[in-house]
Amino acid sequence: MGGVATVTTQQAGPRKAPKTGRFSSSVFKKSVMAVSGIIFVLYLIAHMVGNLKAFAGADTFNHYSEFLRELGEPILPRLTVLTIIRVVLLVAVAAHIWAAVSLWRQAKRARPIGYVTKKRVQQSYASRTMRWGGIILILFIIWHILDLTLGAVNPAGRDSLPYGRLVEGFQNPIVTIWYAVALVVLGFHIRHGVWSATQTLGHSNKRRERALNIFATAFAVVLIGGYLLIPFSVLFGIID
Repeated sequence: MGGVATVTTQQAGPRKAPKTGRFSSSVFKKSVMAVSGIIFVLYLIAHMVGNLKAFAGADTFNHYSEFLRELGEPILPRLTVLTIIRVVLLVAVAAHIWAAVSLWRQAKRARPIGYVTKKRVQQSYASRTMRWGGIILILFIIWHILDLTLGAVNPAGRDSLPYGRLVEGFQNPIVTIWYAVALVVLGFHIRHGVWSATQTLGHSNKRRERALNIFATAFAVVLIGGYLLIPFSVLFGIID
């Protein structure tokens, strides 16, 4: 997971005065990233468990998808709970992006003078690729919604059942590879995010750091492995 990156030092010079206020605080922004990331990870765990129902067959998977839409009935109208979940996720993703971009711009403003001296330090691959990885994940989420949620770009069409969209979509090797690449990127993002969240929320110290690194890596591997089972099982005919 580790890699070698280049970090630079600066000439002494005036720095821009940082903005003050609770919402400008880097601690606040890191907390927003941590909490929004936790919400998204909890959703990913539940979603992965639900996806694995595809191994039980079309009826079970379609019934599960319909159950999500009917959740809360008859007390609440159809789709109410699912819509609330989607809104919470949308807010969490928006907050995560805002905090990440804001922290990056804040760090950039704090270093206004060009770099002069370079020295090499150890830095994790996931940490160095969080920004472009985030862009890939945004594109992936948009595609995923258009493909499996709405069926707009899925060969099975908009009127198909969820299991049909799943099978029709992942029978295409290009689509499966695209999903696999995006999921691997997500794995790096989660691994780094889990570790960073424990730092931000104050649940790490030097003695725990090694154990947290192992946990973050194992968690990401298990989660992403669960997601990868579905597309490749369809591609190789295990699920049809």
